[in-house]
Amino acid sequence: MFDVPGAQRKLLSVVGARPQFIKAAMLSRTLAREAPGLTHLHLHTGQHYSPEMAEIFFDELDYHPDFDLKVGSGTHAYQTGKALIEIEKVLQDERPDLVIVYGDTNATLAGALAAVKLHIPVAHVEAGLRSFNRGMPEEINRIVTDAVSEILFCPTPTAVSNLKKEGRKDGVVHTGDILLDTLNYFLPRAHETSDVLDRLALNDQPFWLLTTHRPSNVDDENKLGMIIKAFIREDRPRIIFPCHPRTAKTLDKLSSHDLDNIDVIPPVSYLDMLVLEEHAQLILTYSGGVQREAYFLGRSCLTLREETEWPETLEGGWNYLVGTDPDTIIKAIDRIRVPEESPDLEAFEAGKATERMQEGILKALGL
Repeated sequence: MFDVPGAQRKLLSVVGARPQFIKAAMLSRTLAREAPGLTHLHLHTGQHYSPEMAEIFFDELDYHPDFDLKVGSGTHAYQTGKALIEIEKVLQDERPDLVIVYGDTNATLAGALAAVKLHIPVAHVEAGLRSFNRGMPEEINRIVTDAVSEILFCPTPTAVSNLKKEGRKDGVVHTGDILLDTLNYFLPRAHETSDVLDRLALNDQPFWLLTTHRPSNVDDENKLGMIIKAFIREDRPRIIFPCHPRTAKTLDKLSSHDLDNIDVIPPVSYLDMLVLEEHAQLILTYSGGVQREAYFLGRSCLTLREETEWPETLEGGWNYLVGTDPDTIIKAIDRIRVPEESPDLEAFEAGKATERMQEGILKALGL
């Protein structure tokens, strides 16, 4: 891939949202340990930009991007286009040998397109994932990013198989899931430092954990209200709802009785979130990351969608797809039981993802 053996190499990671901060921080830590002579720059598009959505993660992870584009909110076209323009400027100045993108956000797509148009190879972390729902913006981002990437880091055999069906074989690397690596690394630290259970008076008290941020769910007051009503009954425990700023705007329009047993709180840090997930009786989410963390931690999960990119989490009865219909959600809650068998983490290759990514990157760079 490169013409000058032994020359100093430079990487640039593009991130824009909280899940990407976590993965980039983990990969950066591994590369710094195993390849200390390698320059690894980090560019934050600013898709998640408020202190509770970004700075708290940077401080906790000891991860501080070199560039902050401050793109902010907007339509998909605005966010992607603005990021594309600004990323291109940084790439022209820095001329990295490889650009690394993560996941499926607009930052992912913008970083991949900016790089490939400047003939800079792209490595995609979490390649090959498919929901097979092209109504999701994330699905389009995944497909296009995979199409232009030279190195495809696949977290599961299913992801490898998806790419094979699309005719992609070259550059495909089965790594395992980097999110499992990060959980194993940071969970002991969370146990040592997080006081979230004390702050929320949750010690020895059963609770459920709710997260939802999908615009189609949270921008519509009636739809969000109907989802929440499925969780409100006298026999329900407290529901802790770390609330995305976007969701908070819609919740403000609901009357207080619509949130009887739901504690709406500001977004929490990564370490606090791990502790809440670990202790929750039940997790209700849209997020692919939270689905997997629930599975890794052996917590029952209801996914408020009709499909998932992580079919492995459905095995054994740990995760159920329930959509957003209140009746379906209520029926699922009433029948859910904690499985007798522990989650099978074999497909996620525990503890191997960052090591395999580091090996793939160094090989691609000729190091």
